[in-house]
Amino acid sequence: MKRILRLAAAYLKQASARLKDSKEALEEGNYPYAVRLSQECVELSLKASLRLVGIEYPKVHDVSDILIEAEERFPEWFRAEIRFMAEASSILSAKREIAFYGSEEDLLAPDELISREEAEEAVRIAERVLNICSKFLSELETKIGSKIKSNSYS
Repeated sequence: MKRILRLAAAYLKQASARLKDSKEALEEGNYPYAVRLSQECVELSLKASLRLVGIEYPKVHDVSDILIEAEERFPEWFRAEIRFMAEASSILSAKREIAFYGSEEDLLAPDELISREEAEEAVRIAERVLNICSKFLSELETKIGSKIKSNSYS
């Protein structure tokens, strides 16, 4: 379990870096990049949480379906946020390609398709998902840590 905790912590560290960079991109007016990095933050955060409950997630950007299917493996407080996080995953994954390439068929650049408001919302969503998933990891680390400590006295 310690290896899984370390792996999840590494994913969340990467997610946190993406969030930081998405906020900087937003400040700089690079709205498509802010959306793209926010999507990556959500993806990494959710994949960390799925790992923590023993789910081998699919190698896709949107893990909303598997998150909902695995709902019962999570604590009640986390389950209360699953619909929000699944929707965040779906929405931001759909915007990922547009944020990266724009609309090649219509010859529109990403900057023409992603607004400041969309970028601000993406950053807010990513921050909320990261906070939820980080809390879940923290709770498990505390639980495992105390279990290890109490077992060492037996």
